[in-house]
Amino acid sequence: MLDGLVISVDAMGGDDAPDMVVKGLEYFLTHAGKGRRARFLLHGDSAKIKPILAKAPQTRERCEIVHTDKVVSMDDKPSQALRRGKDSSMWNTIAAVKAGRAEIAVSAGNTGALMAMSKLQLRMKQGVQRPALAATWPKQDGVCVVLDVGANIDVDPAQLTEFAVMGEAYYKAIHKSANPSIGLLNVGTEDQKGNAVIRAAHERLSQSRLGLNYVGYVEGNDISTGRTDVIVTDGFTGNVALKTAEGTAKLIGTFFNEALQGNIWSKITASLNAYALFKLKHRIDPRRVNGAVFLGLNGIVIKSHGGTDRVGFANAVNIAIGLAETDFMHAIDARLDALHDEDDNIGFIT
Repeated sequence: MLDGLVISVDAMGGDDAPDMVVKGLEYFLTHAGKGRRARFLLHGDSAKIKPILAKAPQTRERCEIVHTDKVVSMDDKPSQALRRGKDSSMWNTIAAVKAGRAEIAVSAGNTGALMAMSKLQLRMKQGVQRPALAATWPKQDGVCVVLDVGANIDVDPAQLTEFAVMGEAYYKAIHKSANPSIGLLNVGTEDQKGNAVIRAAHERLSQSRLGLNYVGYVEGNDISTGRTDVIVTDGFTGNVALKTAEGTAKLIGTFFNEALQGNIWSKITASLNAYALFKLKHRIDPRRVNGAVFLGLNGIVIKSHGGTDRVGFANAVNIAIGLAETDFMHAIDARLDALHDEDDNIGFIT
């Protein structure tokens, strides 16, 4: 039986699992995890996991393997995963949180399946219609949080308002900010811009008496320039923006490498500025902000990018442990209760 802070991990989730998962845990323990008492439940095929653990001594002594040979495919539809995925590595990862054997679940598996299984097992918080997937995003002076980035294609004004208060609580917990600013993503900052859902959500947030630091509409370029700490949008727009940003970061990295290796003078310049270039590469590295959390569940589930490597997965684990060490869930409950009471008093239709 594991003691201390226990993280439940889907060892078979992701493009290169379980190799990437175990190496990610080893990387975490070697770097950010030094001195932390985190331990791990690894759910998956023990015959595949054990040989990899044998080469990762720090991780091996911190892990307990929960065997299952059933795996949810990255191509499975959520409905298929629910029908066929019980007792799979993903299902059991969430079940461990529900049963109280672990504080947080982490998976790099199928996003739709993970959301469906999480909703079915952990259930939604009272009054919350759907979970929102919140991702960390680099900006000029640090990072911001963007939600939703893929869980909900269609949303209504009440859901966007819930995303705002949950995103605020998440940002406070992770980044220790007393009063994070909140913006609503739109195609312009003028009052008449946007569709009816966006304008109605703007009205709700503008009228709120919860003490939210709501700054109004923001545009896509404001995500990276750092105007706000929390940016609220629907899952379709958020996912497109996220994938675009990741692709742009990789493209910039490729352009830099090509430019710096173009001739002897550029190679000399690169060597003279090696440290500065290393810092730049680190700042635009998507792996540094890998790990999104489903907000609105009665439990914490972290979604890692399926195509990440050990560094990215280690960051997702770091986010999970950071959340487990806060009163994040109680803060979410308090904010949601206050929001729903306010909606009842003002007379908004939810």
